[in-house]
Amino acid sequence: MRSVLLVLLAAALFGTTGTAQALGAPDADPVSVGAARLLLGGTALALVAVISSRRRPPHTAPGSASGVGHTTVVVVGALAVVAYQPTFFAGVDRNGVAVGTLIALGTAPLATGALSWATTRAFPGVRWSVATLLSVAGLVWLTGAGPGTREGVDAVGLAASLSAGLSYAVYAVCSKRLLDDGWSPSKTMGTLFGAGALGTIPLVLFSDTTWIVTASGLTTVLWLGLATVLVAYLLFASGLRGLTAPVVATLTLAEPLVASALGIIVLGESPSLRVWIGVGVIVAGMIVLVGGSSPSSRSRRGQGPGANEAINTY
Repeated sequence: MRSVLLVLLAAALFGTTGTAQALGAPDADPVSVGAARLLLGGTALALVAVISSRRRPPHTAPGSASGVGHTTVVVVGALAVVAYQPTFFAGVDRNGVAVGTLIALGTAPLATGALSWATTRAFPGVRWSVATLLSVAGLVWLTGAGPGTREGVDAVGLAASLSAGLSYAVYAVCSKRLLDDGWSPSKTMGTLFGAGALGTIPLVLFSDTTWIVTASGLTTVLWLGLATVLVAYLLFASGLRGLTAPVVATLTLAEPLVASALGIIVLGESPSLRVWIGVGVIVAGMIVLVGGSSPSSRSRRGQGPGANEAINTY
């Protein structure tokens, strides 16, 4: 039960990112917001990883990748972490917190499954295929009323949210590779986010960051960096140790639900019926995707926590 609560708390914190940006920095450039969030949170996570590494001896799983291989995985994963920030906030900015978050986070597990299939040659299964068809149908329906119209979804925002989902998939596969090779959750996340923080320095330097010097802007960047990155990822890593991947994937669906609730209740957003139907189809795809796995079935297959599954590991 403790692990479940930890993951739910992490998902709830993740779900506040769009609302925090909309309330504290509504006119800020999404690239600047995402870069500032990652620079602060990634640096903090990297410090935690350094401190943790000094307290426990290094461990490498038998048959793990070489140092050069790990370097490549870290670089690719860090680039994906960097790309996720501006694309996520751009999607939220163009289509609202509720819809932008649901598109990005609703498609991310499917993108993870597809990328995992491409890299491991292991077919995710019929259930994943059905979920993919449902989600694609939902996305098609979302854009059916015409880009940029009141009833439809803005095309640029849709592309940004889909890019965020793909960036997440790349990061998830890279992080799972490191975890499979014996890296601890804190070391994995601290390394990827720390490297990602370095990659955001040019974005911070060459984007408009004047919003940060305001009271609301400073509060926003502190919340985004410390609460939704540092604290949230530490909670998630702790909860992940005691749960199976399918259970974690189900629990983290609380994130878009929290984001949608905040968008509607706090920000007063009112998506059209057409949008909600499309969102409902995407959510149905997510339910199909995670609804058929159980810890017992995974144990019977002999799969450990690091097995090749399409998982939600922010």
